[in-house]
Amino acid sequence: MEIDFDKMQGLAPAVIQDAGTGELLMVGFMNREALDTTLRTGFVTFYSRTRQTLWTKGETSGNRLQVVAAWTDCDRDTVLVRVRVLGDGKVCHTGTRSCFTQELPVESALEIRFTTTSIGQEGAKR
Repeated sequence: MEIDFDKMQGLAPAVIQDAGTGELLMVGFMNREALDTTLRTGFVTFYSRTRQTLWTKGETSGNRLQVVAAWTDCDRDTVLVRVRVLGDGKVCHTGTRSCFTQELPVESALEIRFTTTSIGQEGAKR
């Protein structure tokens, strides 16, 4: 199956998920060579946009990401890699397990407040 690398100038986002827990660990980018290396070696390899070179996650820290399964989305322009985390489990360069540690405030426009003034007395009893 071919990934469409043309949509993002030769790159595709790679979403990394813990195969055991389902936890989202990180997102990186792969070019064709990084994806081929990942699938061939069984360890996640990314393309560094800043260094413009391939790098295998954990090559210096020891926190390698062993591939359990790999998927693509319906548009074939994004890769999901389910992994087993090796080493001490710190996937993020900041020393945390996941790169997703900073919650953003969300003001929901869909928040529904059930009050007697907005829906009437009978609606409030439902």
